[in-house]
Amino acid sequence: MNMKTTIILTAFRPSSVKISRMERNIYVPPQGPPQGPGPSREIYPLMGEENIFKMLSDFYQELGKSSIRAMFPENLEEASRKSAKFFVQVLGGPPLYVIDHGPPRMRARHIPFEIDEAARQVWLSCFMKVLENADKKYNFPLQHMTGFKDFLEGFSAWMVNKS
Repeated sequence: MNMKTTIILTAFRPSSVKISRMERNIYVPPQGPPQGPGPSREIYPLMGEENIFKMLSDFYQELGKSSIRAMFPENLEEASRKSAKFFVQVLGGPPLYVIDHGPPRMRARHIPFEIDEAARQVWLSCFMKVLENADKKYNFPLQHMTGFKDFLEGFSAWMVNKS
């Protein structure tokens, strides 16, 4: 399903606020938002916050070498910390993301970026590469790996907004 939407983009820079308008068709995945349970909330206490932040830092390093690099801010380490706060919360830790950035509303936050299925697959492949040997690198509990990968599949599908 496509919807024609006017998007007002607001970018906060240290010295200014930039507002621009754009109009484009927004694709809505037919399956809708992810259904079912998210990843196990037991992951956080087993991994720990530091390992989640390290995993996301490594993930953003992979994104930095990928064909979708231009979709991300110049400072990938800062972006990885923001994402890590989201994952800490999703994996059973404190609500770091909400405290610093408000409600996640991830689809709304990603609408300004044209994300098609090819970009989604690149994003997923970067994450899958980071998850190789994640039990050794980040103390990721392997008994929860399938559920986590299922979450990433559903989450990333919902971010697609361009057919």
